[in-house]
Amino acid sequence: MAAKKGDKVVLAYSGGLDTSVILPWLKETYGYEVVAFAAELGQGDELKGIQKKALATGAVRCVVKDLRKEFVEEYLWPMLKSGAVYENGYLLGTSIARPLIAKHQVEVAHQTGATAVSHGATGKGNDQVRFELTFMALDPSLKIIAPWKDPNFTLTSREAAVEYAKKHKIPIEQTRKKIYSRDRNLWHISHEGADLEDPWNEPQDPLFVMSRPVSKTPNRPEYVEIGFEQGVPVKLGGRAVGGVRLIETLNEIGGRHGVGQADLVENRLVGMKSRGVYETPGGTILTTAHRALEMLTLERETMHYKQQIALKYAELVYYGQWFCPLREALDAFVNVTQETVTGTVRLKLFKGQATLAGTRSPKSLYNPKLASFTMGQEYNSTDATGFIRLFGLPMKAAGIVGRQGSKAASTKRKKR
Repeated sequence: MAAKKGDKVVLAYSGGLDTSVILPWLKETYGYEVVAFAAELGQGDELKGIQKKALATGAVRCVVKDLRKEFVEEYLWPMLKSGAVYENGYLLGTSIARPLIAKHQVEVAHQTGATAVSHGATGKGNDQVRFELTFMALDPSLKIIAPWKDPNFTLTSREAAVEYAKKHKIPIEQTRKKIYSRDRNLWHISHEGADLEDPWNEPQDPLFVMSRPVSKTPNRPEYVEIGFEQGVPVKLGGRAVGGVRLIETLNEIGGRHGVGQADLVENRLVGMKSRGVYETPGGTILTTAHRALEMLTLERETMHYKQQIALKYAELVYYGQWFCPLREALDAFVNVTQETVTGTVRLKLFKGQATLAGTRSPKSLYNPKLASFTMGQEYNSTDATGFIRLFGLPMKAAGIVGRQGSKAASTKRKKR
């Protein structure tokens, strides 16, 4: 249905291939006045000249917001504290950014009087869910336009989008020979498509952007010390540093050593498996350090239950359910667990790995005298005798019954 004269749509605009062609398509197909919205999330030079490009492509306005501080403090730190990792390898760099972008998209819609919002996510991906769930949660009255699911949208492949861009003289970086779908922010960069669609193909060295190929990393290790307060990283090398700068610095250091490269075939929310290669150097260092500090400061039952919470938290982030009551409730639990997660972690970075090299904390539950092999007054080993008897009583009872049953069965076989 064509838009009414003067109707505006706010498009989540990155200046990449998909949104570059979607912007003029929205205008040509439905007559919308397009407001392009771009979020600065630490994607390097990708936003350079983006306002000029959006206006030249047909946008009536281009809004650019620097959201890096909010991204770190209100999204990345809560996720880091939760321990969320999707399917044992994905540190959720794209997933965690989408709700933030969509939130501000809704705000821009309110500020400009737009009646609709739009995104460039495909009908096969997870991002369509993340954008649209956020729109629904924050303003259900806004019309959602998803071109890749629109029957009038004929640019159903990246090759077709490239041709459309050439025809309309839209500058793009992608070519038919090398068409990677990439998403970059302060936390990571993802790579999908092209030769990566075959899981048998090894990622080639030129693919990597934020980190060096492991074969080209230094032959000497480098150490980093990260200080945490209640689960939040606040110091690097003993000096206080803001979250944005801390991650940027760790990206540089970790990237130099090839830390944080992950090659995954993951289960998308929409049903199929997909292959992606991720670079998360700083995020990998912080996740490893945070986990190590929790090992030192959380008592057993809390730590084990929090591991279960982390799995659910990762699903909520991956599925785009950031603005749901369950995530807020889980945050309340996580924040209580983090009250003792204060201390310093030292990591060794070498040949693609970030390995633990030391932890210390004023809240440490580690008692050297208790942990020592030397018996002392702190631990009465005879207490373990009764404990093991009671702890193993159910297994003993089952074993007795099982043994009696085996004897009875053996007796029957002999009588036969």
